[in-house]
Amino acid sequence: MATYRTTSEFSSNMPKGIPYIIVNDIAERFSFYGMRAILVIFMTQFLMGSNGLLDTMSEEDATSYFHLFVSTAYFLPILGAILADAVWGKYRTIIILSLIYCAGHLALYIDDTRVGLLLGLTLIAIGSGGIKPSIASNVGDQFGKANQHLLSRAFSWYYFGINIGSSTSSLLTPWLLVNFGPSIAFGVPGIFMLLATITYWLGRHKFVHIPPTGSSYLKEILGNEGRRVAKRLVVIYVLIAAFWSLFDQMGSTWVLQAQNMNRTVFGYELLSAQIQSANPFLILVLIPVFTYLIYPFLGRFFLPTAKRKMCIGMFLAATPFLVTAWIEHQIQIGLLPHIGWQLFAYLLLTMAEVMLVITCLEFAYTQAPKRMKSFVMAFFYLSISAGNLFTAIVNQLIQTPDGASILEGAMYHLFFAGFMIIFALIFLIYMRYYKEEYIIQD
Repeated sequence: MATYRTTSEFSSNMPKGIPYIIVNDIAERFSFYGMRAILVIFMTQFLMGSNGLLDTMSEEDATSYFHLFVSTAYFLPILGAILADAVWGKYRTIIILSLIYCAGHLALYIDDTRVGLLLGLTLIAIGSGGIKPSIASNVGDQFGKANQHLLSRAFSWYYFGINIGSSTSSLLTPWLLVNFGPSIAFGVPGIFMLLATITYWLGRHKFVHIPPTGSSYLKEILGNEGRRVAKRLVVIYVLIAAFWSLFDQMGSTWVLQAQNMNRTVFGYELLSAQIQSANPFLILVLIPVFTYLIYPFLGRFFLPTAKRKMCIGMFLAATPFLVTAWIEHQIQIGLLPHIGWQLFAYLLLTMAEVMLVITCLEFAYTQAPKRMKSFVMAFFYLSISAGNLFTAIVNQLIQTPDGASILEGAMYHLFFAGFMIIFALIFLIYMRYYKEEYIIQD
């Protein structure tokens, strides 16, 4: 049986395992976001029946199914965290579930009916959901006392990698879908997931491997310490779920809205699903801008702590839905506003993402006891699940028997903007009294 390093090196440099994690992250995110970018378009325009004829979904049903899938993918990190911390360890959990992940892509490549869709999305949800907390917490596991000052930089690079993968795939896979069909469009992300798995396997002797703790882990998370952490953090993640209920509509309602807009940019007409790539491209620009310009500038007036960054991000998240509400109003009165207006909404939402999500990733890791890192990371992903589940439920409840919607046009977007503001206010009050901890591996 192979033996792996279980403690970090006493070095002030960036850990040697980080590049493997980042490359794995880029390829895995390419596969996930590439598949996700075309999901709504596939369900509404390309989905086939067993009889060889089109069997597409309505826009409302496709939106609901999209958010239900995302919700499931971000609920399963809870189970993945338990497997990683108590049973298999992070490395074995990631390898095994990555192979299941690859199988899901294979199902979508082979079968373009509802059967293939259900099987593929189920396997992808199990695989992608299960590895999420282990990958994220494995970044932090590589650090010790000597190089803990590089932890924030590593999480920034980790998030940077997410957006390199998602930006390129969000542009490529919609083009593949239109020009080569669903099999190729789903197959290419599958190849990238296989490459992600191989990359992680190649780095196995570079990583710090935190051993699983067995039944004692379950006793810990269900005991006094687990309940203490849960009480402190669950409220935060419930409130942050409001952000995700808005954010992931980039892949559903914003794609559908873009179909009714002038998408010509520099003489080239973008596909509606390609507009999503604006978010990860903006992330690549805004991470260094915030790190080296905006946060130092804010530091002249107040200390930009993690709690303050997250509070600002929560309030900022409501503004893009005011913009998309205005766009929807223009569409309703028969005007064609340019896609640039939606890109402005992307800019506002991405700024909120930088301040809230990147900060929250590091915050979740540092607030967790040493033996519960993956489990607490899973709470972060559970907030994404809850937000998407809320959006899926709303889209089902607003449908009337005659096929209309209770929240027509701009009112739909204003509803979510108001919803976000209410949760941001509650978040601000709670964080005012929250006492931070800072816990990393020895």
